[in-house]
Amino acid sequence: MGVVPTDEAASPVDEASQGVEASIRRSWDAGDMEAAATLAIRSYGPELLGYLHAMVHTADPDELFSRLCEQLWKHLPSFRWESSVRTWTYVVARNLARGEARAAAGPRGKVEGLRETHASRIAADVRSTTAIHLRTDSKDALQRIRDGLDPDDRTLLILRVDRAMAWRDIVAVLGDDGQPTEDPAKAAAALRKRFERLKERLRREMAALRS
Repeated sequence: MGVVPTDEAASPVDEASQGVEASIRRSWDAGDMEAAATLAIRSYGPELLGYLHAMVHTADPDELFSRLCEQLWKHLPSFRWESSVRTWTYVVARNLARGEARAAAGPRGKVEGLRETHASRIAADVRSTTAIHLRTDSKDALQRIRDGLDPDDRTLLILRVDRAMAWRDIVAVLGDDGQPTEDPAKAAAALRKRFERLKERLRREMAALRS
């Protein structure tokens, strides 16, 4: 995955996640995948759970979060370290949310229940200890406007505003199912313009509500 050249300073979230990423990598390098996956889920689980609550309205976000944790647990051993683990978890979460949206638009098949696994138990623990205000924002006027946005625009706002994610990582999440972008710098510039248009749209719609 390419790195987007940027003159922006590292965000506090980026700096805080560096220690987490290093710890995950040490466990991964040592072959202790259980410790690596557990740390990833416990560290990033609350914000991923909040993301799914903001994005998914046609299914149970908590159940989708359990599926997310299962996927992280299953696929972390084959992770190629082309991005941070945090960025990768958002790629997986976005793909799950998109898949659920497609499924909701078509006939619903039988939904298999999740088996009891270490990952599902950790997911349940994260859900039980995550403050409700982190799982889903109150439905104030701004949140209702955001809920009406295109899913990718909503994701862009969440990642940049709520998660303070670097542009290079947002490019990765909003790319083609997490595949490397041919021109990351150009993609980041396009996302910045899109972000500015979104902010202007939100300002206009909030102003209209107040008038």
